[in-house]
Amino acid sequence: MHTPLHYMTDGPKDDSSVFERPRVALLNEKHWLHIQRRYHMSPRELQVAKLVCQGFNNEEIAKDLKIRHGTVKTHIRNIYRRIRVRNKIAMLLKFISDASRFSAKSGTTPPIPIAEAAKMAPKTPAPSKIPPKS
Repeated sequence: MHTPLHYMTDGPKDDSSVFERPRVALLNEKHWLHIQRRYHMSPRELQVAKLVCQGFNNEEIAKDLKIRHGTVKTHIRNIYRRIRVRNKIAMLLKFISDASRFSAKSGTTPPIPIAEAAKMAPKTPAPSKIPPKS
């Protein structure tokens, strides 16, 4: 019999994961309101999106919101379609990008202090200086 990974730690023996969820709020309420209006999200879809962006899985979201797992999947699928992404990471990145643009236009606090995209862009490799064989 295999012991679930979360019971292998010396910590409390509850249903919490050994992987700790980051305690960071990437977007504030103004950002979330902008995202809700921009994508015409229902209040429940917004709740689901917030929990996804906080790192909750579908089962945890269903338990927290007291809805069925299938309902969570439906909300997430509708959000993906509406914002034109295919996964949770892409959704989070799109929301951060939208919130950054909103912050720049409205003068509000940016979502998170991250390196500028230009600094993060991969550098093109230097041309090869190896002479061709004759």
